[in-house]
Amino acid sequence: MNNQQKRFKNAYTLLASVLAMSTVLGACSAKQAAPAAGGQDPQSGKPLELSIMTTFRGAEPPGKDNPVLLELEKKLNVKLNITWLSPNNYLDKMNVTLASGDLPDVMLIENPFAPNVVTALRQGVFWDVTDQIKNYPNLMAYPKDSWENVKVEGKLYGITRARPTDGQYGTPILRKDWLDKLGLKTPETLDDFYNVMKAFTEQDPDGNGKKDTYGFIGYVEADNMGYFSWVRDAFNHANGWKVEGDKITHPDLLPGTRDALLWWNRAYKEGLVNPDFAVMKLSQMKDQLKAGKGGMFSSAVLQDWILLSDLRKIEPKADYLPLDYVQGPGGKFVGRDSSHFGMYAISKKVPEAKMKQIIGMFDKGSSEDIAVLANFGIKGVHFNEADGMRISTEQAFKDNVSLEAMGQVFTINDKYAIRAFATGIPKDMYERNKKTLDEREKYSIGNPAINLISETGDKYMPEFNKKSQDLKTKVIMGSEPIEAWDQFVAKLKSDANFQKYVTEMNDAYKKSRSK
Repeated sequence: MNNQQKRFKNAYTLLASVLAMSTVLGACSAKQAAPAAGGQDPQSGKPLELSIMTTFRGAEPPGKDNPVLLELEKKLNVKLNITWLSPNNYLDKMNVTLASGDLPDVMLIENPFAPNVVTALRQGVFWDVTDQIKNYPNLMAYPKDSWENVKVEGKLYGITRARPTDGQYGTPILRKDWLDKLGLKTPETLDDFYNVMKAFTEQDPDGNGKKDTYGFIGYVEADNMGYFSWVRDAFNHANGWKVEGDKITHPDLLPGTRDALLWWNRAYKEGLVNPDFAVMKLSQMKDQLKAGKGGMFSSAVLQDWILLSDLRKIEPKADYLPLDYVQGPGGKFVGRDSSHFGMYAISKKVPEAKMKQIIGMFDKGSSEDIAVLANFGIKGVHFNEADGMRISTEQAFKDNVSLEAMGQVFTINDKYAIRAFATGIPKDMYERNKKTLDEREKYSIGNPAINLISETGDKYMPEFNKKSQDLKTKVIMGSEPIEAWDQFVAKLKSDANFQKYVTEMNDAYKKSRSK
């Protein structure tokens, strides 16, 4: 241990004793300084000041005077300058910030495998924390997949925004009250889902005498199928890429993708889906569902209550039911999640000592008491405990307390808290959501290409994905025939760039399996 490290450790030990604060001790080697408790400056004990760029998933972000934020700052001994951005434009703002080089101390990167992000990581824009994380026990308590699936070329460049393995994949959630009113059974097969969508559109399920509801509300992204993906994946019995023997196959080459385009095209022609699906944004989709205009959508399990809590203000008897699976040609299907929603990367402009303090803050923020505070608020103010569950108070709504607010920064390591619970959820819905999560674990399928990287793909796939999705959208809307898709796929088989990309992905897949 060098002199600087000795001074660091001695000062930290003395300060911890004076302040009677518990230290977070990992499996440090003799040459490493002990990680700081929370975010405090180990030399001075002053609050750690840092800037964070992240997103909020609710109606609005927490204000600077938010009582949960203030309590978190107090308990973590930090001063947080958080730039909250809407998920509607977070990617654009993140890309602009990344390109500018004017980075916050900590930046949420939702997709660590995006080409521009991978380039930045290789250039050393963010700290490589691979050898640091093992020293922080609360962070290490997250599921193994939460760390493995966020690695880029075998290295960790941030603190995983950990999530459970199941519950986030966009499986259908439908209006159970409409289902019951129309005397329909819970759908299982793709034909069942189509028939339910048709009934929700044509049989006046809201009883207002008007044809003003859609069987399904959702949208596609510019470069992927977005909320329409579940039909493709059910037809293919694959979560994106499909494992076939010792290789993986790109979804555009799978016959189920063609089947899905025909399925959605038929639904679009019959008016079963919202006509603006090609341009709709997340906030607009939620607004339509909260207004009772849609009978089905695909999303995370807990969105049943998040959207229903607003819908019940105008329709008190409304009920959203998340489903366990979709029965496709290959059997029951539901996608398994990546077990993360990106990572919090630390700018390399941050000094090494502060980098360790930041990791220490996230580690303490992952402890049960802090994570409960971030996600549920202050006990006795924002929630009370009864019957084995945390019951949110009205103050929780007023103070914007939820997973979709401060819970976006400090994650609680509890699959039910993250995937089954939402602020104010009734006991019966919470228990139903828990059962749904347990059922999905039985047969969920992961994406085998989740953290694979292809050099050719970095250059070629962004434009390809947009071109592919543009054609898919046109086929769904009927402005291009299905034969146009057949021709597109046929050309892929002789496209040198695409074939090289597929080869590199397969090489990376085989390499990852040999470890």
